Amino acid sequence: MTLAIGLENLAIASALLVVVGLLSLSLRLHLGPRLAVAAARTVLQLGLLGLVLKWVFETKQWWVVLALVGSMIVNASVAAVRRTNRRYAGIWISGLTAVTISTVFTTFVIMAFVVPVQPWYEPRYLIPLVGMILGNALTGISLCLDRLMSELDEKRQEVECWLALGATAWEACRPHIRSAVRTGMIPILNSMTVVGIVSIPGMMTGQILAGAPPEQAIRYQIVVMFMIAAATSIAAVLITLLSFQRLVTSKHQLASHLLRETKPH
Repeated sequence: MTLAIGLENLAIASALLVVVGLLSLSLRLHLGPRLAVAAARTVLQLGLLGLVLKWVFETKQWWVVLALVGSMIVNASVAAVRRTNRRYAGIWISGLTAVTISTVFTTFVIMAFVVPVQPWYEPRYLIPLVGMILGNALTGISLCLDRLMSELDEKRQEVECWLALGATAWEACRPHIRSAVRTGMIPILNSMTVVGIVSIPGMMTGQILAGAPPEQAIRYQIVVMFMIAAATSIAAVLITLLSFQRLVTSKHQLASHLLRETKPH
């Protein structure tokens, strides 16, 4: 049984942000406006999500669930690309492809063989799992894109030197591809290293607070961590390879001129 949180409890919790605001003022970080906007967006977005989920849980129509999942995937791919400061033509399609394939594949494996609920589109399971996958996959994708394109741009002469010596585009760019994928995997690997020792993840915490036995909460959390690791790695590899294909020509030339500097959001 969970303890209900009233509006007065939320008000007390929001007072914690005052501490952050005071620290920003004292150190002149100029984070006050951004903090206020972020807090307002958090309340508004989660409030709207609550209303949407309540409606989806009540209707339980497969097309409604898939429409919501599709919307989440599109928004995640857009958010992943918007975080990068270098872009190329077609990067939005690459991001959407990487997010979609990694999410659909990982979710299918979990829903079909690990948590085989009936019906398969049960929103109480499908939507939270997809949300956790997307939140981590988009971080991996944005880190991969940032590292790959910055290295191909800043180390262009090194890559072109290898190409001039007869290396293929893959051979010349392989170290940078590996570096990008490793960078995208850092957050989830760090989380897996300290889970249960330093941190208790949200999934496990939520189940324990809801009254689930600790051993069941632990098993669910293990499934979630492995699921996120798989989805992040697939997304990282896909976005890196898709970007590589866009940034090299069939004649094994580096098309770094396609990169353009933008301001990340």
